[in-house]
Amino acid sequence: MNEPHVETRAAQPYAAIRRSVGLDGLTAAVDQAFPPLFGWLAGQSVAVAAAPFIRYVVIDMPGRLDIELGVPAAVTAGDGGDIQPGLLPAGRYAVLRHVGPFDGLIGANAALLDWAREQGLTLDCWDTDEGTAWRSRVEHYLTDPSAEPDPAKWETEIACLTRES
Repeated sequence: MNEPHVETRAAQPYAAIRRSVGLDGLTAAVDQAFPPLFGWLAGQSVAVAAAPFIRYVVIDMPGRLDIELGVPAAVTAGDGGDIQPGLLPAGRYAVLRHVGPFDGLIGANAALLDWAREQGLTLDCWDTDEGTAWRSRVEHYLTDPSAEPDPAKWETEIACLTRES
């Protein structure tokens, strides 16, 4: 794990498929959403701008996760079905890069949230009846597991938007 830090990011348009899953259904959601999403972008001749990600919209651990499986790309419309456009907002993000298997991401997320709290950062989230809603909390999957078979080398960047004070 690299050191947590704060960085300013520009807004990032993306295409995504939204799902509501339990933690145990996350892998299946990834396997079912990314192939058609990448296929649709290729069919539209839209270039992928950066690594794919999961945006956590509402988290009710250990229950349900309302997520978007997204690919950064210059899109303004979806396919009229599951694929919708979105925009990761510009702003200051608390960021941490995790190196290793995906099963270490829960601990890496906890470490980033603890660090943000210790730094006095206010993350842009709020409580709802469904769980904690996040304006922008994402995991960018920087390593393609099909290209790098060694999970110890997989890199994932976790980023949470802060509230400006």
